[in-house]
This record gives sequence, C-alpha cells and structure tokens, in this order.
Amino acid sequence: MSKPAIEVSGLSKQYVIEHESRHDSLRDTLHHTARKLWRRARWGTGFGTEDFWALRDISFIVQPGEVVGIIGRNGAGKSTLLKILSRITEPTEGRVALRGRVASLLEVGTGFHPDLTGRENIFLNGAILGMSRMEIRSKFDEIVAFAEVEKFIDTPVKRYSSGMYVRLAFAVAAHLEPEILIVDEVLAVGDAQFQRKCIGKIKDVARGHGRTVLLVSHNIGTVANLCNRVLWLERGTVRSFGPAEAVADSYLRQFSPEQSLAFDTAGLPRDPRHLGGLKINRVELNKGEPLVNREGVTARIHFETAKALCDVSFGLGFATVDGTRLITMDSDFHLERRDLTAGCSGYVELRLPSLDLGPGTYCLDVGARSGEATSLDYLPAFGVTEVHPRAGAPAGFALLGGGVRAPAAWTWFTS
Repeated sequence: MSKPAIEVSGLSKQYVIEHESRHDSLRDTLHHTARKLWRRARWGTGFGTEDFWALRDISFIVQPGEVVGIIGRNGAGKSTLLKILSRITEPTEGRVALRGRVASLLEVGTGFHPDLTGRENIFLNGAILGMSRMEIRSKFDEIVAFAEVEKFIDTPVKRYSSGMYVRLAFAVAAHLEPEILIVDEVLAVGDAQFQRKCIGKIKDVARGHGRTVLLVSHNIGTVANLCNRVLWLERGTVRSFGPAEAVADSYLRQFSPEQSLAFDTAGLPRDPRHLGGLKINRVELNKGEPLVNREGVTARIHFETAKALCDVSFGLGFATVDGTRLITMDSDFHLERRDLTAGCSGYVELRLPSLDLGPGTYCLDVGARSGEATSLDYLPAFGVTEVHPRAGAPAGFALLGGGVRAPAAWTWFTS
C-alpha cells in the first residue's frame, strides 16, 4: 500500500499579538514606546501582548489521488494551515510530511509582475512554482488556450481585466502537474464558465492523473460535489473530518436550527470581492410558518447601505445540499430595481405563489447586485430549511426525494 500524500500530526501555530493603545499627545506616545522597549529588553515581550493560537493540535492524513475540501468560517485557521503545508510559514508545534512536488495557489496571480507581458509572466510564474523552462515550453500553448488570452499574450498584464488575470494565473498553476495541488478560494472568482473549467481541471488533475488536491472554498455545494472528504476547522481545531456530503451537511445545519425560518446573516463570512456598500443582515421566510409543497411563500431580505447605490436588485435561491440550484428568484427579472441612498436600512419582500419543491432539505442563498453584474453582497448556502408535504399528499410522497414538483394540467381519457 502506498504511503499517504500528506500526513499532519499535532500541528499548532501560535502568533503573538501586540495591542496598541491610543495616545493623545506626543509625550504619551514616547512614554508608551519607552515602557514597551524596557519591558521587551527585560522580559522579552512588549507591552500589551497576547498569545493567539491560529491552529491547535491538528492531525489528519490524505491519501494519493484524494480531493479534500477544507471549510470553516473566517478565522478558523484555513489559510494558516495552507501556508504551513505550502512551506510559507513554519509551525510552532507538530509535524508535516508531504510526499511529492507541491504547487500552491493561495492568492491568484502571486508571482505575476504587472509590467511584464502574459508570455513573460507564464515563464516567471512557472519558474516560481517549480517548472523547468522545458516544461513551461511544452505546456505553453495549453496554458494560453485554457486561459483564453491568445490575443493579449504579449500585452503587459497590468492592462488585463481582472477576469483575464485570474484565468491566466489559474492556468499556470493547474498545468504544473504537481503530485499535490493546494488551492485557496480560486473557484470564488471569475465567471461561471471559467469556474466550470476550473472544476473540470481539478477533477482531471485528481482523478485522471491520480494527484492529490487540497481545496479551500466557502461554496459548500462545490466542496460536496468535488471532494472525497472534507476537513471542517473551527477556531483553529478540527471539528470534523469525514465523507464530503456528511460533513458539509453538518456544517450547513449549524447556521440554522431546523425549526427556525429567520436567519441572521450579518455576522457570516463574506468574500471581499462581493462587498460593495450594501450588507444583507437578515432573511425571514414565511413569517415563521413552515414551508409546504405547493403552498405560497413570502420572504423578507433586510439590508443596510454604506453608500449611495444605483439600480439595486436582490435575489433568493433554493438549492440541493450538494449545490445544485433549483429555484432562483431575482427582483430585476421583474424590472424591480431601486436606487438607494447612503446610510439607509430596510427590507424587500417577495411572494412566491407556489413552492413547487418536493419535501426535503434545501440550502438557501441570497445576494444583491447593482446593475447587470456588480455584486454587492452574496451569501451562498447561508442556511438550511425543510419543505414539508402538503395536506392530502399521496402516501410515500415525502420518500421520493427533493427536487422540483412541477404543476401541470392532467387530462384523463377512458373508455
């Protein structure tokens, strides 16, 4: 039996945080600085320090060819773990064994020089990631075709759009052909078509070539679909590590008790790329009444703004636990867009005449945008809810599984 691709045992990472006090005068500042230097010289620590454990006693094993997802809220320790595995930072305690060449894509575009062309950056970034010049030449055409930047390959990347930049950076890292590929939130950027290409490439790297992939993502549906197993981190420790669907389902359920139809979303983690002056603070479904198949649904989306915004629209969606979208409701589909002033708060209400979902468990996502494509706030899989069978439904109706139960006109002809 082959040895594990990754072995992590008792891994911990400690940081020392210094708390700076506010000083109203130059005299106070000088006095505080002198005290801190004196304390550091005498005891080896500054004034107002605190030990913070970003990771504490992490242990897990990943086999060759596995795709393992890493999930958890912001601050759970995901990025710290990837930096240690990528040899960017050293652990405070514990041991890591990596068997094979490692390629990391922790920040898309790391290693790109803005004044160099796309062609030059492919060779530069490939060298940083461990590729020989001969390897890069053999993969060059494939990288360019995947990134879809043929016309701009000899243009400085500082003139690229963000989408072009992202596509090229992922293409270089994905075509390195490492034994271990470590990817942090790459699937959260780019358009839908590019995200599908990324997913396909990761599947090809792992399943077609037997390489190991570690993937961090806030998109729980993608993680459940793409990964064999999932590692759930919480406050720097392992909350759970097991089959992808089971761990993803447990993670989603923590955000919303089964009986609750009101979801406080203000404190949920956000992807910085979606922040744009509006924040969704709360979502309320059906005024607290259970959701029932073929009955109407109301929803209120509460928000606040930090600046004036034009052409704002909202959307609410239902999806399966593995991330397949089943129902999408967008206000701008009905020409419902509004301009909002800075510092305002309120809510939008939608009414769906009939919820045509079969009984089962569903994930919710909510978002707001300005105009056609500018994302203001987006919360994928922010909560989980149940749809119940309606009164008088046929026996066994609830056992058929979830999905859309489409209304249709049925006509009987008998003789």
